[in-house]
Amino acid sequence: MRRGLVHMLAWSLATGAAVTLSWWGVHTVMAGTAYDPPRALPITAADATTQESKPLASSTAGPAPSRTPAGRPSPTPTPAASRTPAPSSPAPAGSPTASGQVKSYDTDGGRAVFDLGETTASLVMATPAAGWSMQTWKTDTWIRVEFTSGTNKVSVICTWHDGPPHVEVGNY
Repeated sequence: MRRGLVHMLAWSLATGAAVTLSWWGVHTVMAGTAYDPPRALPITAADATTQESKPLASSTAGPAPSRTPAGRPSPTPTPAASRTPAPSSPAPAGSPTASGQVKSYDTDGGRAVFDLGETTASLVMATPAAGWSMQTWKTDTWIRVEFTSGTNKVSVICTWHDGPPHVEVGNY
């Protein structure tokens, strides 16, 4: 019995030391990493009054089914060919763009937000809608965001190789 207690005490001490050493190692590594909070774009009074009042897609709720004139759900959704950009607000002071035009493009597949300068553009964020996945590509003269759900594809392409940045939205 005494031998069993010694083994149990040794095991407990070794386990406690291992857990303490692991915690200390992880704590030391994580303490050296600091993440800046995400930047929020300001909402101006003009944006609040001119923007459409439509709910955004969430990861917990699917899109509402479209309805036929009789009030029954439509058997197949009809994707829109393209959307117009939502009103934009200027970028916060100190942002790295020349013009500060931040524009959002809502599609059936999700939302892409670009920061459009005078001669270049950058992707601020892209968020897929519920049930859609997303992939992005970037070169020196264009950015493409593609939302995919099954065989449905929606692309938001921003180009600036032949002039100021312009954005095209299309279903493929």
